[in-house]
Amino acid sequence: MSETTSAPRPPEPDFSVITTEELRAYRDAENRFRASGAARTILGEPDTGAAIVWQELALPGRDLPVRVYRPARSGDDEAAARPDLPLVVHVHGGGFVGTAVQCDWTNSHLAARLPALVISVEHRLLTPDSPLANAADDAWDVLQHVMRHAAQWGVDPARTAVFGESCGALISALTAIRAREAGLELKAQVLVNPAVEVTETMFDYPSIAEYAYSPPRALPQLRLFQRLSVPPGADARAVSPLYADDLGGLAPALVVVPTQDAIADHGRRYAEQLREAGTLVRLSEYPGAKHAFLAMPGVEPQAEAAQAEILAFLRASLAK
Repeated sequence: MSETTSAPRPPEPDFSVITTEELRAYRDAENRFRASGAARTILGEPDTGAAIVWQELALPGRDLPVRVYRPARSGDDEAAARPDLPLVVHVHGGGFVGTAVQCDWTNSHLAARLPALVISVEHRLLTPDSPLANAADDAWDVLQHVMRHAAQWGVDPARTAVFGESCGALISALTAIRAREAGLELKAQVLVNPAVEVTETMFDYPSIAEYAYSPPRALPQLRLFQRLSVPPGADARAVSPLYADDLGGLAPALVVVPTQDAIADHGRRYAEQLREAGTLVRLSEYPGAKHAFLAMPGVEPQAEAAQAEILAFLRASLAK
């Protein structure tokens, strides 16, 4: 996906009745906007201390774009030249709409200031023929690929973290569970405004009742997200981290929850479950912040504080 200098933002459709063709058209137009210069007033300017490029990864059965953030080279800059940077694999939010470009502000800051190699997965978006399991496989396969070829990427695989936002946080949580099961040690997981279940009970939380239509109009989007996530007859629990058989022994977690968010209670509940299972977890709430606030520093004043907290958590977790 390439950035554009200007693109109008499409009007939000009625997600309760949207057709597949309308969804694809809306998604394409919205993602053009998110990748445009016009969106920077909302999404923030990238850190000039990071170099940002798109790259195609050859994964099993498919090629997948990733957005790569490295410390920028300037003279004898040691950080940019280091062959053993920590690795952060990031997954953007949105589910059925979204692009790694919308997270340039935070990911470029992490790359420049940790410093680290940050790879953001341009996962397959949800459609009737591409369920959540596909997006989860994309993140998992990217993580394995980069860790397997760590020397080529210039990273230290022993210092790896996963990081996601919203649907991306769900995918990152699943990735952390798969890493433990495969014997891959992660040093940290950062889950920002995470959705953690797509079962029939995902709406049974007080925060969803409170913020269902208190902008944005979350409930219709969440219902569409659920319908697209799990094909008829599939097991929703298999892609719901909240229902994992065992949440013990996972990488230490930072769970960031904006309080004025329909899925705020998802994050709170997951942090509680991690703690009960013996996984180290920090729950950090941002009063008054709305969903996706981290990706909107131009309109969400607490985005900078959350970014600073994530930076500090990862710096401590990924230290040698």
